[in-house]
Amino acid sequence: MLQELLLPTSIIGGLGLIFGVGLAYASKKFKVEADERVAKIREVLPGANCGACGYTGCDNFAEAVVEGKCDINACTVGGDAVTEAIGEILGVKAEATVAKTARVMCEGTYSSCRVKYDYSGIEDCVAAASLLGGPSACTYGCVGLGNCVRACPFDAIEIVDGLARVIESKCKACGKCIDSCPKNIIEMVPVCGEYTVSCSSMDKGAVIRKNCSVGCIGCGKCTKVCPSGAISVKGTLAKINPELCTNCGECIKVCPTNAITWHKCG
Repeated sequence: MLQELLLPTSIIGGLGLIFGVGLAYASKKFKVEADERVAKIREVLPGANCGACGYTGCDNFAEAVVEGKCDINACTVGGDAVTEAIGEILGVKAEATVAKTARVMCEGTYSSCRVKYDYSGIEDCVAAASLLGGPSACTYGCVGLGNCVRACPFDAIEIVDGLARVIESKCKACGKCIDSCPKNIIEMVPVCGEYTVSCSSMDKGAVIRKNCSVGCIGCGKCTKVCPSGAISVKGTLAKINPELCTNCGECIKVCPTNAITWHKCG
């Protein structure tokens, strides 16, 4: 009986020993040396794990940067300080980046935009927008139920009078709000692009005037006074090119509906 037990026990023990030695050898033979630069970069990152860089978390971003799959300035949350730190770790020159912020291209508050029905459903912009485009008479305007507020990991958005507003001093340009907006009216713009046409409506001027007192009617007055040619009108909507804009402010002086808004740089 004892011999019957010893034989299989010995066989199993022997196999375990062989496999153990094999695994130990394989672990040394095929060991992938960790790049210490990954850990160093991870230490200088803000740890927001917001995904603004295009990667799911700071760990993946650090690995991608070391492997050359991602630009060192892709961390918008960390900004130039983090970019410079990463550049020092990798021994490369860090190029200065243009600071950006999210901006809501709409000024249609409850007091300036007509409401076509009272909405009493769940507090969700997607749900409200599925009902005739939302309660606002302007089907292009902000729904104002706070999907962007809930999506922002930095508490940089608030709802004021039925309209989402970005607190630019808190915005880290992560883009979460852009993805959450069913109307696609949140855009990323340079922080020092002080003038913005805060409207997204493509309706005709007469319809816009009926629905919203601050909508762009495409009159073209702003394009005529802009000395740098930074403004163009597509259909009935004016658009300011921040790369050409010199922040002279001439456009805001002639806008008949106050659709152009000023935002303090920094």
